[in-house]
Amino acid sequence: MKAARYYGNHDIRIEDIEPQELKPGTVRVDVAWCGICGTDLHEYLDGPIFCPPQGSPHPISGEESPVTLGHEMSGVVAEVGEGVESVKPGDHVVVEPYLIYDEVDTGPESTTYHLSKDMNFIGLGGGGGGLAENIVVKERWIHKIPDSIPLDQAALIEPLSVAVHGVVDRGEAKKGQFAVVGGAGPIGVLCAAVLKAQGCTVAVSELSPKRREMALEGAHVDYAWDPNEVDIVEETKKLTDGKGADLAFECTSVDVVLNQLIGALGPRGILVNMSIWGHRPEIDMHSVVMKEIDVRGVIAYVNTHPKTIEMVASGKIDLKPFITGKINVEDLVEKGFETLIHHNEDQVKILVSTKGEGEN
Repeated sequence: MKAARYYGNHDIRIEDIEPQELKPGTVRVDVAWCGICGTDLHEYLDGPIFCPPQGSPHPISGEESPVTLGHEMSGVVAEVGEGVESVKPGDHVVVEPYLIYDEVDTGPESTTYHLSKDMNFIGLGGGGGGLAENIVVKERWIHKIPDSIPLDQAALIEPLSVAVHGVVDRGEAKKGQFAVVGGAGPIGVLCAAVLKAQGCTVAVSELSPKRREMALEGAHVDYAWDPNEVDIVEETKKLTDGKGADLAFECTSVDVVLNQLIGALGPRGILVNMSIWGHRPEIDMHSVVMKEIDVRGVIAYVNTHPKTIEMVASGKIDLKPFITGKINVEDLVEKGFETLIHHNEDQVKILVSTKGEGEN
């Protein structure tokens, strides 16, 4: 079958590989669509990071590069292994793409399995990937979705789960709160959409005019500010009667944005860091102390997919506006990775097909 394989820095190859073996307790999914994630871009530009380098197999998957890429996927169940009862062939599904030791408690009450030792992701650390014609995944990580959710939109449920975990689980966003989102890239606009669904007043700070437009039209934010033209701190105070924001979400990994958000928060505000940082940021710790700001980190999600699927199925969040491109896997680097690296101001999510259904 056709698959996108990561060999190393700037080395991704489209190859024919053997399908994975269907084992007891696993499910084979015919992949419909797979999104390109910022993590994939980091692997391409600076990796290997999550992808295990050649000669260093990952302790859970046992794989080393080359590995099949892709962890934001939707598809249709093709066949099920012995003992699988939660899904059947023909069901529409998404994958919660974790690589976690079998002995870790991943039950419905767990809130920490995503923080377990050696955790990695399917489509990065091995275990197959969504940038292939099909994938075999343990039943635990398969989530059935209603047919009312189109499969292209369903591919965004994985990154939306990141936003739901950050906004609902870690940010504890409540109706009536004022929230500022720093950055309107894919995670930023999805955080904004979840905040609106929670009943918050939402302002987004973003340099790109196109991304500000997407935030207004797609996430239905209340304010979209150009930080070169608007004093984010003063504007937030003006709109909150001098109090400052209740919540702030850092989605850029830029020091200046981080500290603007700290300035915009009111006393005992909550700062949620959604970013993956490649450097140690300079942070205005004095303001954090003097306002008793609560700084919270976020990585991925934990038992978040069910409520994320419900939010989409109920119509609280419309994912269609965030799909800005569809390509075929053969064009993954040129029309996918290179576009997102060099022309990302016009893009939120580019979806990839291995079945020739992309729009070139």
